[in-house]
Amino acid sequence: MISNLPASWDLEADVVAIGSGHGLAAAITAHDHGASAMVLERSDQVGGVMSFSMGEMWIPGNHLEKERGIEDSIESGYRNVKQLSMGYADDRAIANQCIHGPVMLKYFEEKIGLKVTVIPNCYDYYYPLSNDSVAEGRTIEVVPFPAASLGEWQSRTRVSPHVPYGLTNDDMFSGGGLANILNWDYALMAKRLENDERCMGPGLAAYFVKGVLDRDIPIHTGVDVQQLIGDGERVVGVRAVKDGRDIFVKANRGVVLAVSSYERNLELSKTLGNMLDPESMVFPSVDGAHLRLAGQVGARIARVPDVTMLALHTPGEEQEEGVPLWRGVLPYMGLPHTIIVNRKGQRFADESFHRAIYYAVDAIDGKAMTHPNFPCWIIVDAQAREKYMLGGVMAGQELPEGMAVTADSIEELARRLGIDPEGLVATVARFNGYCETGKDPEFNRGSSPHGQQMSGDMSQKPNPNMGPLLKPPFYGIELRRMAGGGITSTGIMADVHCRAMGWNGQPIEGLYVAGNSLARLDNGAVMQSGLTNARGLTHGYIAGRHAAGNPSDLFDKERARFGL
Repeated sequence: MISNLPASWDLEADVVAIGSGHGLAAAITAHDHGASAMVLERSDQVGGVMSFSMGEMWIPGNHLEKERGIEDSIESGYRNVKQLSMGYADDRAIANQCIHGPVMLKYFEEKIGLKVTVIPNCYDYYYPLSNDSVAEGRTIEVVPFPAASLGEWQSRTRVSPHVPYGLTNDDMFSGGGLANILNWDYALMAKRLENDERCMGPGLAAYFVKGVLDRDIPIHTGVDVQQLIGDGERVVGVRAVKDGRDIFVKANRGVVLAVSSYERNLELSKTLGNMLDPESMVFPSVDGAHLRLAGQVGARIARVPDVTMLALHTPGEEQEEGVPLWRGVLPYMGLPHTIIVNRKGQRFADESFHRAIYYAVDAIDGKAMTHPNFPCWIIVDAQAREKYMLGGVMAGQELPEGMAVTADSIEELARRLGIDPEGLVATVARFNGYCETGKDPEFNRGSSPHGQQMSGDMSQKPNPNMGPLLKPPFYGIELRRMAGGGITSTGIMADVHCRAMGWNGQPIEGLYVAGNSLARLDNGAVMQSGLTNARGLTHGYIAGRHAAGNPSDLFDKERARFGL
């Protein structure tokens, strides 16, 4: 343990949360259990990557299911994650999340007025592949939050360029889903935006910002934490830079690292996540500060398979600081009249199920030492452009110059893209034939209920994810790899109290981790919408309790139910 105490301290609290997303949960919980708390945020806005999300929480065995008469249990959730983790997860971590997730949810409902509801007909990703998946109940979301109640923090709490936060997930799916964006209730969206009633990730984040403000927990923005401070035995504070000068913040009981991931640090995305030429959808401050900080005191890291995504950029779209805005292609790649192909012009996975595409992109041909499916391209025809959104461009609008390559024939499009022309022509012909019956014998496209819901057009018969590419002009866009909105492969290991672990297998006293800063050993290879928010808020709850001196004993009480 380092010993680098300063001559004096500038600020002090019992528990200091670094990061204003899931770290807010830690600060609230610590405060409610008798400790003083403080939040330090590097950027000028609060809410973190949580505010960029769809705002879902995936919590098996939650009390809302019981109220709706939906049969489920934490044991079923445990079996579901364990089965799909492919052996990359840790059983204790899975069980700890399943045990504490429902408890966390009820706690914040009661303590901060968090208002949530089940998203109707929202399938688990792998329903019905896994016997322990469900068609409805585990995935929940917040009801719209009145942002005016944040006072001066209203404009300082993040909103998202990625999600239509004037609508709930239920509103979106009820309006026909992502495929039928032109049919959404824009009057309702306009009313909510006018009144600044926030849904999805911005709404979820706002609830927790309000919870901090109601407790008069200090939030310091523009604070760049650069070093942990130790007394030779434990972490006791941090050194940060504020307005160009060093400040020292004392943490009497603990520091909670909740700064999301390293996604904006493209070198770390390559060397830790093994992603080639990656881009990012999140803001610049998400650059791996947790690894740099925890590394100073010997924290151990762990890696699981990455949450690779594919993305495209609409020329002219930027997020803060002039950084190009990259959008994930999840909503578009399974639409009718759309395919994704490799340089041979061949499809290589079920485009309607994004996890299939993303894992296939990472495949390596060990004999040729190539990535056979990367680079890859999304190919659409004029029918898709007439009916569906693509990136930041609405249906029926012209694509900005430089966004896509166009041609009046599939063969010419392939030549212009540098794809094998014969391969692409043959692929399109086969796919068009499959569309006649709605059966894809190669990849079974459109067979997943989740895929139909997320990127299918339910008005398209006989298969909502299939429609032929027939009408010129044809468009092709080369896709880029992108980490999953702060969900990266590598993070810091922790025990069941979210204490950071050292390479000696012992907890590092005074140091906690939460959210995407914590290694994803509680889900391994699997990803499910809502897992990230659920785990991050649960980590904050667990860490806040332990740091405040009132640790949860639920894992020890319940572990036998999971054979642990």
